[in-house]
Amino acid sequence: MRNSAFWFSCLLLLNACNGPLKKPSFSADTPPLDIKKAEYLYHFAFECIGQEYPYNPGHVLGDSTYLATPARLHPAFYGCFDWHSSVHGHWTLVTLLQRFPDFAHFDEIMTLVQKNLSSDNLATETQYFDDVHNKNFERTYGWAWVFKLQAALNQWDHPAAKQMSDNLLPLTLLLEQKLIGFLQKLNHPIRVGEHPNTAFALSFALDYAREAGRTELEQAILAKAREYYANDLGCPLTWEPGGFDFLSPCLQEASLMAKVLPGDEFEKWLARFMPGFMENPSDYLLPALVTDRSDGKLAHLDGLNFSRAWCLYEIGAILENTDMIQLANTHFATSYDQIDSGEYAGTHWLASFALYSLIKAEKI
Repeated sequence: MRNSAFWFSCLLLLNACNGPLKKPSFSADTPPLDIKKAEYLYHFAFECIGQEYPYNPGHVLGDSTYLATPARLHPAFYGCFDWHSSVHGHWTLVTLLQRFPDFAHFDEIMTLVQKNLSSDNLATETQYFDDVHNKNFERTYGWAWVFKLQAALNQWDHPAAKQMSDNLLPLTLLLEQKLIGFLQKLNHPIRVGEHPNTAFALSFALDYAREAGRTELEQAILAKAREYYANDLGCPLTWEPGGFDFLSPCLQEASLMAKVLPGDEFEKWLARFMPGFMENPSDYLLPALVTDRSDGKLAHLDGLNFSRAWCLYEIGAILENTDMIQLANTHFATSYDQIDSGEYAGTHWLASFALYSLIKAEKI
């Protein structure tokens, strides 16, 4: 087991030497999602969902006709450097407008979001997933964020949201079937700390399935989650983080199983899966240090701090574990002010992760 005081001192020393990360403090106050944070977070997503370049297409070129601009290939989700970041950039804006209907920037945000999420644009996006060379495009990370966006639109009581929800639904239903089909073939979960992580996708998809009453999808996820993870023991938390991680393989799995298993069963499972963690979580995890925010892979570690935070809020709320909640607060605070680094490697996506953490903190 780690000595928490020793490792915390090491982190502070690294911060002093490298400069860009402020000294973290173990905060006891759960951060609120208030108008000040909305003002801070919205502009990252607003500025990038309409920014076409730089762009990472991430697709297979079937022939020369695939050499097209991002806006032609993806008329809804052409900004924010890559397809999935554009999707969760739209989720960020929709969520903020729903939460803050009197937001000062409401009209300009709504105009852009409605333009992108038009029926024609989303029909083109849906058709893309039927392409023989790209039928698995954005599997499964981008798919999971489509489910989040669909859920946000479904929950928003606004006439424009109903139309955008209807426009998005064909793509969402297609991805539901793709995910169910993929799970039928996937014998082993993918446990990495980046986009393909299976537990992350199943966690987001399960939330959507329950909110939208998508029983077939929910049952498929519940069955596969137990098959993949119910017998897992001793997740190696001390191996984390990997240098490019923006997800914690251990915490993402625990977050999913907290939604799958009844309370008593989950607590027993967690004691086997991460022995000692419930008693002393800060002995195992400290906020990650980003040494170069202009490097997209290294900047992933700011996202890791946020995704760890939301998992710790989820698990801590279920277990009523104040140590986990305090550790979540510390992870969140470490990277929150760093979103505005001026480096597009992080600014194009981190606001979504911060916002999702704040939503989870609200439920404490």
